[in-house]
Amino acid sequence: MPTSTSTSPSGSASKPYVIVAGVLAAAALLGAVSYTATKPDGPSAGPSAVAEASAEPQAGVHPELEKYARRDAKDPLAVGRADAPVVMIEYADFKCGYCGKFARETEPALIEKYVDEGTLRIEWRNFPIFGEESERAARAAWAAGRQGRFWQFHKAAYAEGAKEQGFGEDRVLALAREAGVADLDRFGRDLDSEAAKQAVGKDQEQAYALGATSTPSFLVNGRPIAGAQPMETFTDAIDAAKREAGR
Repeated sequence: MPTSTSTSPSGSASKPYVIVAGVLAAAALLGAVSYTATKPDGPSAGPSAVAEASAEPQAGVHPELEKYARRDAKDPLAVGRADAPVVMIEYADFKCGYCGKFARETEPALIEKYVDEGTLRIEWRNFPIFGEESERAARAAWAAGRQGRFWQFHKAAYAEGAKEQGFGEDRVLALAREAGVADLDRFGRDLDSEAAKQAVGKDQEQAYALGATSTPSFLVNGRPIAGAQPMETFTDAIDAAKREAGR
């Protein structure tokens, strides 16, 4: 696991002890449920994997980790109001089958139920863990975001059967075209830029520091959740976070 330096939202190497302690506690929890959620002999939505996520409102919550929410109104990799009472940070990989399942089956319902009415904000973090094509897809998504088409690229890359076609150079260009990216030459330059590599690396380092060992992994106002859990796992966590926020 990377060291705790440079994993705070500000990128600072120094941070209060309480945040470090919170990260370590969350890392233990998120690492444990990541393994349980994706181990070969258990389904991703098994009861033990969601025990913390579906507990009482304060159980398994690390309020100091709410600081990882960027709440940048101009963030192209986020959807929802910057001042929403609940922020769900999603760490995911475009080659991950469970991430695709979440993107197709659960995320649209969460957007309709909570984002559209102002309760929830979803902030994406690129967490490529499956090698070179994962890295390229992550950089491509970031590059699409530079032209305001991240979520359209996200939808195309997570469409049924998309990951089976891989994320080679020609394929990510085709996905960008499908997503409506206007300037494909700029997309290519952004994709291969040092800025893209740094942005993806920053997200990846943060996920590892939090103890994520599989994708997708989430923080809901400081509550770690791992795996493509059932809809009710997320609604329980979001409703509890909203109540705690008093809104």
